[in-house]
Amino acid sequence: MDRIRVRGGAALKGEIAISGSKNASLPLMVATLLTDQSLVLHNVPRLADIDTMIALLEQHGTHVSASPGENGHRRGTTLTLTTRDIDSTTAPYDIVRKMRASVLVLGPLVARCGEARVSLPGGCAIGTRPVDLHIAGLQAMGATIELDGGYMIARAKDGLRGVRYVFPKVSVGATENLLMAAVLAKGETILDNAAREPEIGDLANCLVAMGARISGIGSETLRIEGVDALRPAEHVVIPDRIETGTYAMAVAMTGGDVELVHGRVELLEAAADTLRQCGVECVATARGMRVSRRDGVLRGVDAMTEPFPGFPTDLQAQFMSLMTRAEGAAMITETIFENRFMHVPELSRMGANITIHGTSALVRGVPKLRGAEVMATDLRASVSLAIAALAAEGDTTLHRVYHLDRGYERLEEKLAACGADVERLMGR
Repeated sequence: MDRIRVRGGAALKGEIAISGSKNASLPLMVATLLTDQSLVLHNVPRLADIDTMIALLEQHGTHVSASPGENGHRRGTTLTLTTRDIDSTTAPYDIVRKMRASVLVLGPLVARCGEARVSLPGGCAIGTRPVDLHIAGLQAMGATIELDGGYMIARAKDGLRGVRYVFPKVSVGATENLLMAAVLAKGETILDNAAREPEIGDLANCLVAMGARISGIGSETLRIEGVDALRPAEHVVIPDRIETGTYAMAVAMTGGDVELVHGRVELLEAAADTLRQCGVECVATARGMRVSRRDGVLRGVDAMTEPFPGFPTDLQAQFMSLMTRAEGAAMITETIFENRFMHVPELSRMGANITIHGTSALVRGVPKLRGAEVMATDLRASVSLAIAALAAEGDTTLHRVYHLDRGYERLEEKLAACGADVERLMGR
């Protein structure tokens, strides 16, 4: 099993190219199930989760091809997906268990085929993340759904119908699932209290390019007028705001100065504002955004995760790493997932001073961190340990880096190009 070794102490300087958004690419890829026409997606990152989604779609009947790549990519960042026919309406456990986003095939399969059999999902172990909102929304649209043997079995023999559905709580995945299902439903669907994340806007814009009729994009109320069929389309995936925020915090951690090419400040304004309060410059440039430390001092600042446009839960672990070296203390509160502090024991092994109080963690800055053997527990926790290692004394070895490979494209190469002493140790 691969490991990553980091020797801390080097300030990051130079530029890092931000990849296309993983969290946008996955639902965009699923959108191919809504049509027998081709969908071309540009700027798709090279990640393990993308490979998992390709495997899932191929077993449904999707033909996936890729153009020659750039930046050393073996397969490329342009995918052409064509699903002439649905060969299978079953999303099997062996694939779905690897990635929670697999549940997004549920709505499109029911909308196009009138039936679906989808395994209950897996993914990172950061909480239960139930699928009840996905099920309730599809039921409101006329589907019958039962749970049997770990599978959701959905049927809508006469097709889905438009409905007004109010999400009892904000859910990104459920919003994406119902949005795609509504595109082929009969009549108008209104989704209230919908999630507003940029990835949902990206999906909606792609669906519009495919011929869907959607208004209210970017707001908490989406109106979708169902259509009979969709047309071919091309779409460019937005840059990954979580990768952007992650590298911004890595730069801040090391006292560096880096331009994040393609990074967009407006996609993570809450995180950028929090970093500015800490003493970190985040300035838009002609090519993206530049991150640097203003006066060499990090200040402890509180943060609470919230749905967009609030502070992203997917940056909570990275921000906690940053706060371990800040002057003073920071209270970090997690409101989205109930089990997202699994990185705390590993940061403590490196000398961090963190105390958990229910859904909050009190981080007291320490003079230094020490390199250690650490274990990744999930995607964002793993990169938080890499960030801590960049500023730690001595060597840190990060185990279970397959978590990193799910969501960060060529992490060690991008860091090394900015002066980090980091290398991947290939497993035997």
